[in-house]
Amino acid sequence: MAYNEFAYFYDEFNSAADYDALFRYVQGELAAHGVAGGILADLGCGTGDLTLMLTQAGYDVIGIDRSEEMLSVLREKADELGLSGRLLLLRQDLLELDLYGTIRAAVSTFDTFSHIGPLERFEQAIRKAAYFMEKGGVFLFDLNTPYKYEHILAGQTFDIEAEDATCRWTNLYEAEEARVRITIDIDYLDTGEHFQETFYEYSYPLQTVLTLLERYGFRAARLADGEDFGPVRADSPRWIITAVKQYTQEEKE
Repeated sequence: MAYNEFAYFYDEFNSAADYDALFRYVQGELAAHGVAGGILADLGCGTGDLTLMLTQAGYDVIGIDRSEEMLSVLREKADELGLSGRLLLLRQDLLELDLYGTIRAAVSTFDTFSHIGPLERFEQAIRKAAYFMEKGGVFLFDLNTPYKYEHILAGQTFDIEAEDATCRWTNLYEAEEARVRITIDIDYLDTGEHFQETFYEYSYPLQTVLTLLERYGFRAARLADGEDFGPVRADSPRWIITAVKQYTQEEKE
């Protein structure tokens, strides 16, 4: 999935997100496992608020996203902050991730890995992230929980109003496939143009996720609620997982 027209509404749609709290948690987890700098990939960086915060904190960040529209928004933000020269942006599909060398860490937030599914594609994305990770490197990512899809998003519609357009986000829960079908309708007020994007978000049993991490050389070091970063609850809408790479690709081979 790649946001196209919706890229320009993303920040408004996500305006309630507490990026400061997310940044503190991510930086704390990285530091707890000895990652205080070095090359860090933001997988599915989107419009890049967290990407820019990590860059300002001194990491050598590679922002990666499929959506050129998302990357365009991020470039404008980086230019405004004077960070363009310190940030490498790559337009890539995470299933075909191809970096120039190894990385010390990878982060992926705001449901990027929930968009990747179904399961075989999710596994491929983990395998790709593992391939470029140094021994001792940290992979920190979040996932929407089955509870969120069944009890929070199912059947819900969200409306967003911008200066020159309106956006409607509609969710349809498909229990058998453990996914939500999302339809985004955008209407531009001045031109009368209408755009529609449809995609899916998937959920996976937690044990399946942990098994796949272990299969590709990661040890799950911490599991937390992805909203308040405390202990996971039965009604947690999002998990955030810290995984540490146990060996290099050369050692595996």
